[in-house]
Amino acid sequence: MGDLETDTAVEPIGEDGRSRARLSRDWEIWGPNGGYLAVIALRAAGATTPLRRPASFTCHFLGVADFDAVDLEVRPLRVSKRAAALAVSMRQHDRPILEAVTWIVGDDAEGLEHDAAPSPDVEGPDGLLDTRARMPADAEQHYPAFWSNFEERPLRWIGNWLEREPGEPHFQSWFRYQPTSTFDDPFVDAGRALLLVDTLGWPAAVRAYRADIPFIAPSLDVSVRFHGVPETEWLLCDARSPVARDGLVASSASVWASDGRLVASGGQQMLCRPAPPLG
Repeated sequence: MGDLETDTAVEPIGEDGRSRARLSRDWEIWGPNGGYLAVIALRAAGATTPLRRPASFTCHFLGVADFDAVDLEVRPLRVSKRAAALAVSMRQHDRPILEAVTWIVGDDAEGLEHDAAPSPDVEGPDGLLDTRARMPADAEQHYPAFWSNFEERPLRWIGNWLEREPGEPHFQSWFRYQPTSTFDDPFVDAGRALLLVDTLGWPAAVRAYRADIPFIAPSLDVSVRFHGVPETEWLLCDARSPVARDGLVASSASVWASDGRLVASGGQQMLCRPAPPLG
């Protein structure tokens, strides 16, 4: 089991926006999870500015990293007293891994106030079973280490996953990070939603197919807008894959606090690749 704050920590290695992070194998799923890398990039950006509220984050994934150190460089694109646009490059062994752009704003801004985003009418996490309680006793040894970083309570459980019937490409589940559920650092706490938006498009897409899918679909990019501090331990992620065509798989996702507030929204584009042989 990993810890999101510990495993995304960045260490400054200069006064010019350069830092370094070490990737943890606890976030492995087809290699280091893309959302996990994105959180590291967001934290690197946050370490270079006194502004403390992430507003948006977009990145392109350019390479698959090893579980080793990565180097980050943050470059200011536009900086004012109220907002900063920052670019982040992540490299490993001189190979590009990720390029990101993020807006960060002050937390004392005044402006319009409205909320026309009704939360999904679903059961709360307290009335649902955890995924591990539903799985056969020997199933967890085949489960990627990545999923041990959460308590997950899905709204709909498909017991015979390998014999499932095609259905709607829609996935809803409650998540609580382990061993720490919320974080004082606003960039780590925003990272809770960022990681889910990047991860759950594929679980939504595969529900439209039978189990013998000959492809995987790593993320080409992810883009997230942050709407407020999550504050609650449990987060509901509502992910959909509206279309897959010509080797591309699209997804959109919303993340809700357990008190019904929309805290983040965004989506990703994925690229199909042949699935690696089992075993």
